[in-house]
Amino acid sequence: MEFTNLGRTGLKVSRLCLGTMNFGPYTSEEDSYALMDRALELEINFFDTANVYGHKRGEGITEQIIGRWLAQGGGRRDKIVLATKVYNAMGDGPNERGLSAYHIRKACEESLRRLQTDHIDLYQMHHVERSTPWEEIWQAMEQLVREGKVLYVGSSNFAGWHIAKAQAAAKARNFMGLVSEQSLYNLTERSIELEVIPAAEDYGLGVIPWSPLAGGFLAGALRKSEEGRRASDRMQERLEQHREQLVAYESLCDELGEEPANVALAWLLHNPGVTAPIIGPRTMAQLEGATRALDIELDEATLERLDEIFPGPGGPAPEAYAW
Repeated sequence: MEFTNLGRTGLKVSRLCLGTMNFGPYTSEEDSYALMDRALELEINFFDTANVYGHKRGEGITEQIIGRWLAQGGGRRDKIVLATKVYNAMGDGPNERGLSAYHIRKACEESLRRLQTDHIDLYQMHHVERSTPWEEIWQAMEQLVREGKVLYVGSSNFAGWHIAKAQAAAKARNFMGLVSEQSLYNLTERSIELEVIPAAEDYGLGVIPWSPLAGGFLAGALRKSEEGRRASDRMQERLEQHREQLVAYESLCDELGEEPANVALAWLLHNPGVTAPIIGPRTMAQLEGATRALDIELDEATLERLDEIFPGPGGPAPEAYAW
């Protein structure tokens, strides 16, 4: 396994991050344990979750599964960098969502209880909070850091200017502020190249791409569809809309002798601004297969062909659209 610093911090994380959204709704608790154990054997030390994962409002099913796995001991907690999130609704009350100091404190305590740990290594704001001032957000986060309940703070689904505002407010308080941004990023969705990645690089934030395979679209979806495997109506519609692109992409992967999913991950890993794509395996084969991406070298000619198949926005703004 390769390791890198999380943004400008001294914290070392694996180049692949284990996503746990499937734990509970789609992956049984027993299988989830097996996946986490295997991830440790593969030296994946970066685990990502969220308090809302599990499809049952307020229960934090996925966090509970991870907590029971950690409670088995064996040094599990000390071997991982544990990341979770705050923002989304955890109940029906008006203060059971968002980034008010009230909700941040309560949500953190509940996540710690479910995860059966005394601290969260990376506490991420799941979305932008437009109705709470940064002074309040940072005061709440500073208190959690001071109490040792949170070590680092990250964001998710922020625009570049949100990152800039957050960091300016943190600097005024002599607080470290954000150390990472978790964004939608893959070959089919490259809009963060305009402003989010440049902002993250300038402020020293690690970029953690979610949905690196575009919901399975980049994992050999066309091939699987032609082999008769089930696909949702939405996926079938998307396949038809982008069939020409997928034919070109999967043909390129065949030339390389690599699985489409691994090429998609390798492409992200070639971006110097990317810390670790989040892989969300439902099976052991998917987990073990993803590690192949670390060994794939994409030369300039291949990267250019990928750009031709899946064009990006043209680089960072404003040069991408102005001059």
